[in-house]
Amino acid sequence: MWRRLIYHPEVNYALRQTLVLCLPVAVGLLFGNLQSGLLFSLVPACCNIAGLDTPHKRFFKRLIVGGSLFAVSSLIMQLLLLYTSVPLPVILAVMALLLGVTAEISSLHARLLPASLIAAIFTLSMAGNMPIWKPMLLYVSGTIWYGVFNWFWFWMWREQPLRESLSLLYRQLADYCEAKYGMLTQHTDPEKALPPLLARQQKAVDLITICYQQLHMLAANQQNGYKRLLRAFQVALDLQEHISVSLHQPAEVQKLVEKSHAEAVIRWNAQTIAARLRVLADDILYHRFPQRFTMDKQIDALEKIARQNPDNPVGQFCHYHFSRIGRVLRTQRPLYIRDLMEDRQRRLPLWAALKSYLSLKSAALRNAARLGVMLTIASILGGFLHLPKPYWILMTVMFVTQNGYGATRVRILHRSAGTIAGLAIAGIALHFHFPQDIALAAMLIITLVSYLFIRKSYGWATIGFTVTAVYTLQLITLSAEQYIVPRLIDTLLGCLIAFGGMVWLWPQWQSGLLRQNAHDALERDQDAIRLILSSDPEPTPLAYSRMRVNQAHNALFNSLNQAMQEPGFNSHYLADMKLWVTHSQFIVEHINAMTTLAREHNMLTPDLAQRYLQSCEIALQRCQQRLQYDGPGETNDANILDPLEGLPSGPLSTMEQHLQRVLGHLSTMHTISSVAWRQRPHHGIWLNRLRRSN
Repeated sequence: MWRRLIYHPEVNYALRQTLVLCLPVAVGLLFGNLQSGLLFSLVPACCNIAGLDTPHKRFFKRLIVGGSLFAVSSLIMQLLLLYTSVPLPVILAVMALLLGVTAEISSLHARLLPASLIAAIFTLSMAGNMPIWKPMLLYVSGTIWYGVFNWFWFWMWREQPLRESLSLLYRQLADYCEAKYGMLTQHTDPEKALPPLLARQQKAVDLITICYQQLHMLAANQQNGYKRLLRAFQVALDLQEHISVSLHQPAEVQKLVEKSHAEAVIRWNAQTIAARLRVLADDILYHRFPQRFTMDKQIDALEKIARQNPDNPVGQFCHYHFSRIGRVLRTQRPLYIRDLMEDRQRRLPLWAALKSYLSLKSAALRNAARLGVMLTIASILGGFLHLPKPYWILMTVMFVTQNGYGATRVRILHRSAGTIAGLAIAGIALHFHFPQDIALAAMLIITLVSYLFIRKSYGWATIGFTVTAVYTLQLITLSAEQYIVPRLIDTLLGCLIAFGGMVWLWPQWQSGLLRQNAHDALERDQDAIRLILSSDPEPTPLAYSRMRVNQAHNALFNSLNQAMQEPGFNSHYLADMKLWVTHSQFIVEHINAMTTLAREHNMLTPDLAQRYLQSCEIALQRCQQRLQYDGPGETNDANILDPLEGLPSGPLSTMEQHLQRVLGHLSTMHTISSVAWRQRPHHGIWLNRLRRSN
């Protein structure tokens, strides 16, 4: 029971965050300086936003960089406010532009921009009320405390972050396997049957990407302590490869179901696999050794059906993949050992990043400028409302601004609703005049409960954080009631400014990225097919290429999902792109299956492989050119060679069947592209704004 409680992801995270916040408060209370303890607890908020608690082989280096930026931001804010006449809007805009270069270095460094700006905003409440060195010392010592505590925590629960990700991955694979084969006879309408599977497959690949990133950040392949988890990850890659292969043969499935009890047997196998994966997920998370497992009866039943129906490929297909899944689950060893993919995260040196940042095409520059303008508007509005230090509006802008319109909109709704509810609860509680000890104990419990919910429901967590913020003001000023209504107004104003900034200030609409992401997905498909049809494909490059295909499709799928939530775009165009993405997913599944065949040397003759490769490349290039061509009509098709003729039409091998289906999907995608792009000129003002921003 205690093991399950301590190692539970939400409980472990909530305990860590609560202790790192509340221990300084407890020390301050013990030494009779509660105010300093409460101020000290502000620093972990900056560290959390900066991602300084991310386990990393350069953990302490990142702490030094983060703490230095916090202290420098605080120093600049105080010096310019106290000793110059530079207005606050100008200070914030310039700081945002200067710090924005961090996003050009890498995605992990990008989190230092909002964290440093929040440190400067926190300094507003302290500037003039204490010596200049004190806020700087607060940030430096607070960052040191945060880093030492988290280092000790991760040392106590070593491997736990990676274990949590692997556990989630195994659970997602279980859900995907169960859902895919649970709707076996519903594949006649892909538009209805496939989207739920797409979402599950997308989550699985996202988790694989997260595990890759964690393994590289930890340099886990160089540490003996991670060998068991590395093996579990390689097993997960094998499982994802065999679970996500294409079974889109509705006619053959229907024939097999009518002639035998194949549907029940296939579901029996899938449910057995899903149940075992969930057990393994718990074993990984709670540090347990897995028990023995076998599914020989299920595999034998499937083999019998495949033997009784030799002309139907579905039974053989399921037996082939399920038998390998069963072998992996029984031995707990990967089917083959592959090296980890290279760490392809973009990371630039400072001078190269600065040069790239100074380009008007830089997304990091646009993001920094957007933040700078929003903070400028917020500070001007604060001056209009006669607020000498409008830090609450500024903090709201920073806390709700996310990457993309959809995420920002959801965060705004959660933040505003949670703040309203939290202020109402705090206002009622203040009338009871609880003693200080009871108030602090209640704040501790509320903080712990809020962190239990924050990763799944930001709105509910905001309620608790708002209550603790009001009581923090009460303990510091003894007059928190007068802040309730102004804080509500400030929060709503900050949410409105953030929403307006994401819509009107150089928006990066995902609808505008669909075409580029679709082009990139086709490029990855082409690379994978070239490798599969090469004379001697190696296992490690095959595995790497397959994952790049899955990740490129995921980027496209995420863009489509976000684009469908954005305002003012042509719904018919998005519906066509949704169908395009559906066929792209089928190609991904065929590539997953062909990767397995190529690794096991189930190859074509060199001449036949070359002909198929040429046909696939021509079809892929036609789709890419159709995506690039943005005008009405079909005139550009005259410049594109037709696919090669003369491909076999008789009995086909398994590899040829997959390649023929890939060509069929590419033909459909080309037709969809021709229709979809002709609709784009009718999008109206939102499209025109999109084109100007891109």
